[in-house]
Amino acid sequence: MNCIKYKSIIGDIYIEADDYWIYKVSFFPLKETKPNTIIKKTINQLDEYFYGKRKIFDLPLNPIGTEFQKKVWNELIKIPYGETKTYKDIAVNIGRNNASRAVGNANNKNPIAIIIPCHRVIGSDKKLTGYRGGLDKKRLLLNIENPNFCFTE
Repeated sequence: MNCIKYKSIIGDIYIEADDYWIYKVSFFPLKETKPNTIIKKTINQLDEYFYGKRKIFDLPLNPIGTEFQKKVWNELIKIPYGETKTYKDIAVNIGRNNASRAVGNANNKNPIAIIIPCHRVIGSDKKLTGYRGGLDKKRLLLNIENPNFCFTE
């Protein structure tokens, strides 16, 4: 497993991958090694994203989690660039209408931040709620995607 620290415009990001899959993109330190081809491709695509040149990632992802978490994460990938959904929207879309809180917990456990866009999930009242990397990063990511995004504090 390889891991590197990538210095992005929103702060340090740690990327962990083997030669085939990305396992983590995190704001929290991981033991660094050397970059491999997948990590280099991830950095390139993140750079393109941060500078408005990429809206969809094309990377091999292998997030580790429960079947429910994976179902939520697969639904998050469907949220279009520059748009948001609520926890309730995600719950309804996966056929678990009353599972908004469980969706929030799965969102919080997302091991591949930004690429699996958990930052695009907001509260029903348009409030920015919980983001493992911090609400300041969530706000920055949403503003990168849509400078006119309107949310409440």
